[in-house]
Amino acid sequence: MNEKKPPKKSPIYFYVTILIIVMLLNTFLFPAIRHLSVKEVDYGTFLTMVEKGQVKEVEVTDNYITFKASGKNADVLYKTGKMNDPELVDRLHKENIKFTQTIPAQNSPLINFFWTWVAPLLIFIGIGQFMTRRMKKGMMGGGNPFSMGKSNAKVYVESQTGITFTNVAGQDEAKEALQEIVDFLNNPKKYKEIGANIPKGALLVGPPGTGKTLLAKAVAGESKVPFFSISGSEFVEMFVGMGAARVRDLFKQAQEKAPCIVFIDEIDAIGKSRNTGGVGGNDEREQTLNQLLTEMDGFSADKAVVILAATNRPETLDKALLRPGRFDRRVPVELPDLPGRESILKVHAKKVKLDEGIDFNVIARATAGASGADLANIINESALRAVRLGRNKVTQSDLEESVEVIIAGYQRKNAVISMKEKLTIAYHEIGHALVAAKQSHSAPVHKITIIPRTSGALGYTMQVDERESVLMTKEQALDKITTYMGGRAAEEVIFKTITSGASNDIEQATKIARSMVTRFGMSEEFDMMALETVNNPYLGGDSSLLVSAETASKIDEEILRTIKSCHQKAIQILEDNKDKLHELTKYLLEKETITGEEFMAILTDKMDTTV
Repeated sequence: MNEKKPPKKSPIYFYVTILIIVMLLNTFLFPAIRHLSVKEVDYGTFLTMVEKGQVKEVEVTDNYITFKASGKNADVLYKTGKMNDPELVDRLHKENIKFTQTIPAQNSPLINFFWTWVAPLLIFIGIGQFMTRRMKKGMMGGGNPFSMGKSNAKVYVESQTGITFTNVAGQDEAKEALQEIVDFLNNPKKYKEIGANIPKGALLVGPPGTGKTLLAKAVAGESKVPFFSISGSEFVEMFVGMGAARVRDLFKQAQEKAPCIVFIDEIDAIGKSRNTGGVGGNDEREQTLNQLLTEMDGFSADKAVVILAATNRPETLDKALLRPGRFDRRVPVELPDLPGRESILKVHAKKVKLDEGIDFNVIARATAGASGADLANIINESALRAVRLGRNKVTQSDLEESVEVIIAGYQRKNAVISMKEKLTIAYHEIGHALVAAKQSHSAPVHKITIIPRTSGALGYTMQVDERESVLMTKEQALDKITTYMGGRAAEEVIFKTITSGASNDIEQATKIARSMVTRFGMSEEFDMMALETVNNPYLGGDSSLLVSAETASKIDEEILRTIKSCHQKAIQILEDNKDKLHELTKYLLEKETITGEEFMAILTDKMDTTV
């Protein structure tokens, strides 16, 4: 179950408490002590005041005499030394003065030592411990200062999460790989009988948002066992040794609740390869990793404690962590394909009210490369749009607009654009669409718009493939580059000038051209030579060259030749279809947004555009 921590108290709570105590002492105790000021006088003055009737009350002790005066000095407490005066009692009787004699209690030296030294010291230590513990809870989330190695792992119970494989769509291969772990946790006997050992750990790898955490919870839900969840960054502490202590505590809890599942999210926070050079290492992280390796070796497979971990940087993990006997199985959790995206959309759409006739296949085809989290966001955005427009059901238009919101941002309806710039944008977008339509390896045009978006796009042309492919031919790559060149080419053909509107087109075209040369082997100059390697494939795919500076210069020349060739091809297509370029631009200016069907109807002379 989810553990509920007591609310943290702010340090101001303790300052207020101390202030209240001081105020109470100042109100009740200090005035009682302060209202009587003590004045020392000699014994002769005391006798004189007695004879004059100025003394009201006398207290005699072994070493001194204290007395109160009468009259205007009644608030003053006088003190004088005790003298050998046998007649003192008679004098006090004669003047009718009330007097007492105090005999001090005879305490043992041990009792005096205790109350004088030990008791104050104990009180001081107790207050210090109380304040330290309170401050520790406020600043570090609980525990006393000498036991900070408690794990922050959350324990979930199946009845509370209720997540099973039915809640996970688009990851059939990953579910199949994890089904064996579920079967072992439910029926360990049949595995023991044959002598098979279930993998101690499974590493879920894939891009962010693909459902790695959801899959881990689904394994626990299917197995109906406790589920420990903790992030790798929670092991790392400011104090050396605290991470290792937390690892020990986590595995101790897991073995007490076995069979169970321990899930470590973002394990690369503690599992990075250890520094072998001895310089710039992180002792705390390495100690934590060493402890994790030790704990994974410290329990046998028959204890039914399964370790699941997730990362989107598997290439940075320590090799010792990935060897058999620790994380035996690597489960890829990739971006969903077309059927996977469609099934994910349907799973998330169960939570919202839908209009009749919703076609999720259209949305799935328009969202190539989207993760499960992106698709969930699209469903949520469509529901929010329906509410904004005063409807109680999500329509197809809501879903399509949500795709555009995720891709290009919200519409900037109040953006002020001059007619001249609007005309340039329209020609630019029609240039993209016309070049794409006149090539045989380009995806069909789905939508063209010149309404600016919050992402900075002043317009865009959306292409949607009829089917999804996992390979890209050289012809398809060149056609993509040529389509990106279409916007700038239209500006050159019509206005004989160029604008800054093609900046993103140039960037995307250059990326494809570089990949063709350095990674895909689509260059006659370099044939199938490996020229660069991809780093962090799940986090953007940054690349680094593997060649000399001289070869890098030749690569740039080859890329430039490819881009120039595609640029000239785009200009030629638009020159050959200039009449259609004008006609389509005029129609787009009137409508601001047109569909792919409208575009193709005009291009093939199947639509009457006369006004």
